[in-house]
Amino acid sequence: MRFDGWILGLGTTSGTRLVVGHWPRSPLGAVSDVMVERPDGHRVLLAATPELAEFVADTYSFDEVRVVDVQVGRVAGHWVVDAEPLALRVRVGRRPALGWLLRTVPSPLARTPAWVGLLDPVARLAMGVRTRGSAGNGRTEWYGVQDLHALRSASATWDGADLGGLADVRPPVRFGFGSVPPTPSVVRVTTTIALSTAV
Repeated sequence: MRFDGWILGLGTTSGTRLVVGHWPRSPLGAVSDVMVERPDGHRVLLAATPELAEFVADTYSFDEVRVVDVQVGRVAGHWVVDAEPLALRVRVGRRPALGWLLRTVPSPLARTPAWVGLLDPVARLAMGVRTRGSAGNGRTEWYGVQDLHALRSASATWDGADLGGLADVRPPVRFGFGSVPPTPSVVRVTTTIALSTAV
């Protein structure tokens, strides 16, 4: 199964870490989800549809799963996410050197599992993230990253309470295999998921 879109990852000064997946093209249609880890370690999935909630919860690990209306928009250099109980607005910054380097790889190549597998050791050393792996549930994933932008600022609330300003994603999120860079960023990505390790 292939999900094509963006992953936005950031921390907040309150300790809540957020990972937004925005997928205009996926086997489940145009969908979005938010993975949240609260300061106490409680992991919450906010998913736009029951089908997406079931698929993501079967792929990663959560303490709580909610099906809510997840709206993700891009307006004048900002990402806006409305997913009750979360309201998030993020300002996107410049493309760092790594982003420019990623853009030199042709997209058809960047999306292939073989290429992504080759990059995995480099990504681990350079950024502390993985591009290939398994959450131990029989599913293998490949993250074909094609672009990257840093985030400049963020404002977020949870049930109306302020989550604080933008911060690194520390400690790392614990949803399973999936990881995001410690530096707040948004990446253009194609995620390929094999439902069986035999694939």
